[in-house]
Amino acid sequence: MSLPEVSLVDTHCHLDDEKFDPDRAQVIERALAAGVELMMAIGTGGDLDVAIQQAERYPFIYATIGVHPHDAAKATPDTFARLRDLAGHPKVLAIGEIGLDYHYDFSPRDVQRSVFDRQLEIAADFHKPIVIHTREAWEDTMAQVTSLGTCLPYGGIMHCFTGDAAQARQALDAGFHLSFGGVLTFPKAESLREAARIAPEDRLLVETDCPYLAPVPHRGKRNEPAFVVDTARRLADVRGVTPEAIAACTTRNFRALCLRGQTGTS
Repeated sequence: MSLPEVSLVDTHCHLDDEKFDPDRAQVIERALAAGVELMMAIGTGGDLDVAIQQAERYPFIYATIGVHPHDAAKATPDTFARLRDLAGHPKVLAIGEIGLDYHYDFSPRDVQRSVFDRQLEIAADFHKPIVIHTREAWEDTMAQVTSLGTCLPYGGIMHCFTGDAAQARQALDAGFHLSFGGVLTFPKAESLREAARIAPEDRLLVETDCPYLAPVPHRGKRNEPAFVVDTARRLADVRGVTPEAIAACTTRNFRALCLRGQTGTS
């Protein structure tokens, strides 16, 4: 499974998910064996420090913090105070995943937008990139991000980007990196592969979003960080380059965006 003599970064993994409870340590070991040198654990959900807990156990795991749009209605003033407390933690690299989700509407849309704004402000105040979740809310998401010009100078990641070439250009023009996951490998995702072809090399990232959205040939199974290798291979094929080149550029891009100023990184 691994790519020889190269390393990859899984920029988006939910290692706290209960699906990993039976074998989390083994999942992490398989990732390392496959050549995944760094993982960014996503800290959304009931315990805002859930990803930090993972990051403190392993030197090669980093964390984000944030309130997912599904949970926006649960946010209180204490939530935002806690986010500010945690944002200074040395292993917190970004604020996310944050954004808007109009597919499920688990939280009212006006509440989602308000909570999103508050977190964009926190990201700006702490000079952190943002990790965006957007589903059936592209126009509102982009309008909200670009209206707060103080945030994007610190960069951002379009998590599990599934848009077309036009949306890719819009996100790139706004300053985002595009993170490609397992959907890139799906047979019917040709418009997404076109977006992957036109993206500049220095804006590419890869992720799993595990345990969700496993790439081909693992589709339908529980996803895990080791499977980012399969997405990297498909991205290389789409762009007509070697898997080693994709591994090198996506790792370099992650380090430049999220690990700038960090010392003692692996």
